[in-house]
Amino acid sequence: MLQSLRIRNLALLEEVELDFETGFTAVTGETGAGKSILLGALSLLAGARADKSVIRQGAPAVEVEAALFFPDSRKLDAALAALDLPLCDDGVLILKRSLPRDKAARISVNGGLATLTALQALGEQWIDFHGPGEPRRLLKEDCQRELLDLFAKNAAVLEKYQRHYRAWRELVDEHARLADAGKLSPDQIDFLKVQLGKIDELELTEEAVATLERDFTRHQSAQEIMQLATGLGEGLSGEDGLLGRMAALLRTARQLESLDAASKPLVDRLLSASVELGDIDGEFATLAQSLNFDPEQAAVLEAKMNTWLDLKRRHGSRLEQVIAARDEMRRKLETQGDIVGTLAKLEKQIAEARKAARQHAAELRETREKAAHQLAKAGGKLIAQLGFKKADFSVKLVSLPELGPQGDCGVEFLFSPNVGEPPLPLQRIASSGELARVMLALKAVLAEIDDVPLLVFDEVDANVGGEIGRIVGARMADIAEKHQVLCVTHLPQVAAQARNHFVVTKDQSGDRATVAIEPIHGSRKARVGELARMLGDRNAKSALAHAEELLKG
Repeated sequence: MLQSLRIRNLALLEEVELDFETGFTAVTGETGAGKSILLGALSLLAGARADKSVIRQGAPAVEVEAALFFPDSRKLDAALAALDLPLCDDGVLILKRSLPRDKAARISVNGGLATLTALQALGEQWIDFHGPGEPRRLLKEDCQRELLDLFAKNAAVLEKYQRHYRAWRELVDEHARLADAGKLSPDQIDFLKVQLGKIDELELTEEAVATLERDFTRHQSAQEIMQLATGLGEGLSGEDGLLGRMAALLRTARQLESLDAASKPLVDRLLSASVELGDIDGEFATLAQSLNFDPEQAAVLEAKMNTWLDLKRRHGSRLEQVIAARDEMRRKLETQGDIVGTLAKLEKQIAEARKAARQHAAELRETREKAAHQLAKAGGKLIAQLGFKKADFSVKLVSLPELGPQGDCGVEFLFSPNVGEPPLPLQRIASSGELARVMLALKAVLAEIDDVPLLVFDEVDANVGGEIGRIVGARMADIAEKHQVLCVTHLPQVAAQARNHFVVTKDQSGDRATVAIEPIHGSRKARVGELARMLGDRNAKSALAHAEELLKG
């Protein structure tokens, strides 16, 4: 749920910090007061594109920030991990977006920098807009199919079908690869065998390749290493070397010790240094001797390294790419023995797999057909209550020419608001008010299964009267039992049923217009006054009495 929202310098709004509660929240205000600012801020946090004209005049930047709480954040955390963004801390998601006038925009998610694309992907996890100009998930055919499957509880049936569909497609792809490759010539077969022989000479493991590359590097530098190690040895133990001079120094130190016993610690340290230099001289000699490669051993090492470099040039620089190429070469050789027979065997397997996939697709379609009738009936009932007495709502399955990842049929939600008119796909409905109420009816039906936590409705009360408004409000309250609902409304019958209430006001008394957003749900008097204003006159006794009745309702 949305816990808090901070907005700075958006349109006419200078700054506001709002705290939100669960359930149904109404947003009201005079026409033109700036109610869209609140929705605009949420849109920015959901990844909507915006130009710099939304920045308040004279301000350096628009800034919006929200905190959202998820009781179970596992799904959201998976999405964050996929986007390489910090996970939620105790289920809290922090979103920030800044749109400066003279610099690049900045977006952060849980403190990590994010892209607009990432913000849009996360927006689908936490908010769903219903209103003019906003993305509406229910208009997408994929979403309609997904919701029908959720309503039908098709997860297991769909997963079983997709398993058989993938098995069928893998066989089809294998057949196509083999058919395109055709029968290899003797020269091609010999080439593959030679390549496999070279690969098999190498031990294709991470450790073995690392050892090969290390030994080869040492072998290439062996001459230089030997010269350096030998030179250091000469400097230590050769003629006029450091060890010879150290012996003379030790003799002099012994004389000093015989004259002054206090110098013994210094003499002992000089002796230790002489012993250490002797050890170092021996280790340099060992290093030089260890690099004296046997010529045959060196030739084998060079041959292996040349083979490895050639394989990387041909098949890719990574070990897994070379292994994949080896496996593909083996597969090609194995199928050459009887390519015609292999293709025939694959064709039989394809036919059997396609038959199995079709059977499971038919099972999936059957569950969808049953659920489509139930969803249309439940949705149609609620749509009728929302003012469309003669409306027609149906859920249609559309046959596909071939099996697809989601089955053998698509799903289309059809609606006709008026008697005598044929139902049309939802995306072809012209009226945003009609569309919003259809969405509201479907949301009420699907509230149990749709896991988007925040639903935002705008203009759901367009073209409806008071009685229908009361029903709209009741449906909003029903949805708010499972979701957090934010509704911009002009109807007091809707606003009165909200648990929480924000009022948007515009002040033009000064040198420039300003907008303010304030919560009034803590004051019954303020709510009665706002509902009375919506009824026509905040000072009229009849309006105030009616407002009281609505709140009691």
